[in-house]
Amino acid sequence: MKIIQIVTLIALSALSTHALEVTSFEPDRSVVYKTIGDLELKLHIFNPAEHKQSDKCPAIVFFFGGGWNAGSPGQFYPHCKYLASRGMVAMSAEYRVKSRNKTTPRECVEDGKSAVRWIRQHAKKLGADPKRIAAAGGSAGGHVAAATGMTKGFEEKGADLSVSSQPNGLVLFNPVFDNGPSGYGHSRVKEYWEAFSPLHNINKTAPPTVVFLGTKDQLIPVKTAKEYKRLMEEKGRRCDLHLYEGQSHGFFNYKKEENYTKTVIEMDRFLTSLGYLKGEPTLQSKPSHVDAHSSVR
Repeated sequence: MKIIQIVTLIALSALSTHALEVTSFEPDRSVVYKTIGDLELKLHIFNPAEHKQSDKCPAIVFFFGGGWNAGSPGQFYPHCKYLASRGMVAMSAEYRVKSRNKTTPRECVEDGKSAVRWIRQHAKKLGADPKRIAAAGGSAGGHVAAATGMTKGFEEKGADLSVSSQPNGLVLFNPVFDNGPSGYGHSRVKEYWEAFSPLHNINKTAPPTVVFLGTKDQLIPVKTAKEYKRLMEEKGRRCDLHLYEGQSHGFFNYKKEENYTKTVIEMDRFLTSLGYLKGEPTLQSKPSHVDAHSSVR
């Protein structure tokens, strides 16, 4: 069983590195949000039409998947392009990963928190609202986003802690919730998993959250997502869970058009409910013979 799991993880890491790369979308600009030695980490920004620095638009930052090992910001360029068309400043972040930077999962979260803090610090220059910043991501990037919302610590040395690194909302696509002994990646984070695992750090300040998960996900069990939702609601926090029957890990990506469209529409509705967007989604889902999407209330 362990061999099968290892092979699956390697395959999914390769999938995130290559198959999820989207090259047909170009950001409006890129800015450096963090420098570590000679390494510059960038935010790739998509702005609304006729966007001005004096605007105060809601913002969102996406973190790519890839098992904390690999991946590319391009994975979420289509999501950014869509949300920019709806009036958000939408960004996809670079962050350190093992294959390129020889780092651990800890640095992934440190960079995620740095990105949220930088956006809040520079909201005026971005034409963004510092009180309406969402974090989003898929798989391990979903973990990074969730960890910015749930965990304490894991801040970069020297960070200005007077500026919060916690986002105001979370959009999570088959996220890594559980890093406990039976959860994902435990062997890599076992020295600090109790502080690192979003499932084990839900509190009364947790941001409102939407989760998208396939029922046949090889890495994230449905029962884990349901437990996450239960614990969120136990703390009086909102957690919308959307399940997609028969879908596997990474089902939501742009190259899987039907699932991409369905999840983006639900993402839009969630953000509209928070007051980040207005009106109806501008994407339309193609009718199918079977509606395999369900929401857990």
